[in-house]
Amino acid sequence: MPTLNAYLTIIVRDSEGKIVKVHRQRSHSPTFNFIYLFLPIQYFTDCNCSATIKNTGGNTSSFRACSVSNCGGISYPNAVTSPPTYLVMIQVGSGSQSNPFNAYNLASPIANGSGSGQLAYGTPSVSPNINVSGSSAYFTISQTFNNSSGGTITITEVGIITQVQGTTSYSTSSSNYGQFLVWYDVLSSSISVSNGGSVTIYYTFTVNP
Repeated sequence: MPTLNAYLTIIVRDSEGKIVKVHRQRSHSPTFNFIYLFLPIQYFTDCNCSATIKNTGGNTSSFRACSVSNCGGISYPNAVTSPPTYLVMIQVGSGSQSNPFNAYNLASPIANGSGSGQLAYGTPSVSPNINVSGSSAYFTISQTFNNSSGGTITITEVGIITQVQGTTSYSTSSSNYGQFLVWYDVLSSSISVSNGGSVTIYYTFTVNP
């Protein structure tokens, strides 16, 4: 039976671009949003019910995937944003949560910017293809963050944020559900990024037979 494994790699560089730390850990925290959004149509057909998902603003929506009227699925490409993707960003924070499954936002998100306590968020990147190595297949999501805040920034939590756009069956109407935290990790040890330095975060998702 194939299994899905996720790994988190973080590379920290100083102001001269030299690697000062490499952090690796097993990632194992899909959120309830991730689970609900991946439920098959048959689940909703059998239970005649919907799933409640919560976006990063704390607002809830009922999602029901099916092939009849009054419900639908997730559109692709995403009609809300220009790129054909739902990935918004890898987000970093300075807090922690004891129950990652119930997380719908980071405990203490670090803002995007160059002011005090902020990091400049780069553009997220996804592997253009599924990579195959032996009996494994994998892809990577990555993003770089630069620190020009004037001080050291400490990262203790990381998450993946996506934008969800839904469609209604047999209709051209759609619903913008908002941004959702679908993956969340508290780091096994904190990451410090000095002023002028940068950090690149890699999420690698691997299927191993």
